[in-house]
Amino acid sequence: MAPLVLAPLLLSAVTGVGYRLLRDWGGLSRDQVHPLMVLHEGEWLQGWVGEVGETLYVLLNGLGLLWMLITGGFMAWERLLRSWRRHGGKGVT
Repeated sequence: MAPLVLAPLLLSAVTGVGYRLLRDWGGLSRDQVHPLMVLHEGEWLQGWVGEVGETLYVLLNGLGLLWMLITGGFMAWERLLRSWRRHGGKGVT
């Protein structure tokens, strides 16, 4: 499931950072980099699922990010506990 969540998160991260850098450091106008915002905010989905597309994209992207953070946190916690148990509860180095 992670690859399905990763693609929209990467798209949002790359387009969001690209938009800001091109506006601030590239000197481009808002109109010139608007296609990045169309991708970033999910406006491109409106043609397929109507006006609710943008809202669904943002909602699902946020839920996907939370899911990745929570499951990744649990995996890291389990790994830490296994390491701690393997070392007899002593400090892990």
